[in-house]
Amino acid sequence: MTSKVQPALLRALAGETLPRPPVWFMRQAGRSLPEYRELRTKAADFIAFCHNPEMAAEATLQPMRRFPLDAAIVFADILLIPGALGQKVWFEAGEGPRLGELPPIEAMADQVEASTGRLSAIGETLQRVRAELEPERALIGFAGGPWTVATYMIEGRGSDRSGARTYAHQNPEKLDALLDVLVEATARYLVMQANSGAQALKIFESWAEQLPEDVFERIVVRPHAKIVEKVRAAGVTAPFIGFPRGAGALVDNYASGVPVEGVALDTQASAALGRRLQAEGKTIQGALDNLLLRAGGPALDARVDQLIEQWGGGPYIFNLGHGVLPDTPVEHIERTIRRVTGK
Repeated sequence: MTSKVQPALLRALAGETLPRPPVWFMRQAGRSLPEYRELRTKAADFIAFCHNPEMAAEATLQPMRRFPLDAAIVFADILLIPGALGQKVWFEAGEGPRLGELPPIEAMADQVEASTGRLSAIGETLQRVRAELEPERALIGFAGGPWTVATYMIEGRGSDRSGARTYAHQNPEKLDALLDVLVEATARYLVMQANSGAQALKIFESWAEQLPEDVFERIVVRPHAKIVEKVRAAGVTAPFIGFPRGAGALVDNYASGVPVEGVALDTQASAALGRRLQAEGKTIQGALDNLLLRAGGPALDARVDQLIEQWGGGPYIFNLGHGVLPDTPVEHIERTIRRVTGK
């Protein structure tokens, strides 16, 4: 029999104001947990880890066993799509992602349909997690925002994105063509995730900062809106959370231009911005400083209370403004979640 339990996260994304906000953390699964570090040693490399459904499901579930979180997020990476489109992707220990030469855009466009099948392991991971996760706890699928993914594809590694931003100005038609490929591949990928058990979908535009308003509209707002439109056209009703990290004053443009149910806010978000978005019908998520989570102490407790007080009167999901840092003490995570949940 299908469970009638509605997870708190989904209720919040439907616009409900709950007695306490549901809570989950970006990068809640990963290097801050000793059990993850032990599991990681069993994989040949990070990409192999992501494509191993048994191991990725275990990584997804580890924080759910340890903490009373309201949602799990599938263990994967935003750079799996470039690999599925034919660009070489690998991770250097201690340095992060590396990508090979950018293939011709026409060649990648020819790989879009096949790319979803090459990511089928992530669908199996979601199925495994959903089968084990309690019905009152939601499961989130995700993908990187097209612009963020494109910055890595263009520059070949993590950077200050100045090269990619210059490329956006000098080669607007080429960038638009690349973003179109990524929009189509991402939409198909998210549809697959929803069909595999993801109950909410998040788009991580991690590098939405330092963009002029017109460029932000062209390379962030429009591609995100297209993704949501394509996913909805495929019959998927799962709510979306959009995360334009670093967008500052342009968050309002994002919220009005992209039909997401939730907007994730970074650490610089003001109380007024969050309340304004709630008044406009958006659920908000964030914006606890991950550095403060790492530091701990009375300042962390005070900020947790402040965020709940300033935004708890509307639909709100408690989370960070960026991911959990690897050297964050587990007891700080535990204390914060307990402060939110009372458990």
